[in-house]
Amino acid sequence: MRTILNIIWVILAGWALFLGYLLAGVLLCIPIVTIPWAIASFRIARYAIWPFGREVVSRPTAGVGSFLGNVLWVILAGWWLAIGHIISGLALCITIIGIPMGIADFKMVPISLMPLGKEIVSSRKGAFDRTL
Repeated sequence: MRTILNIIWVILAGWALFLGYLLAGVLLCIPIVTIPWAIASFRIARYAIWPFGREVVSRPTAGVGSFLGNVLWVILAGWWLAIGHIISGLALCITIIGIPMGIADFKMVPISLMPLGKEIVSSRKGAFDRTL
């Protein structure tokens, strides 16, 4: 089911959001000082193209530096990307098939505003992940 949702996601909204994050990353690579934010943008671009089966978790070692970096991120690129997620999420929620993808799009708004101090991990549980 995740694969089917991801394929539909790429066709309807994923490619546009992926390109938005890539553009933000490339523009943030121009001034050398903003390369850490560009790396975060590229990391989120991989998540934006194929989101189902993965989730965002907070990194426990993130501190004040991540918070200050996120404040700069919102000013530089975050709010544009968040607006893109909200607009595409609303457009996806118009149809019944698009509702799960619209919800996934709305779930990406927080990471588009505050990417530093977060990790993207697989949410799949395999046979060896079970505990006794």
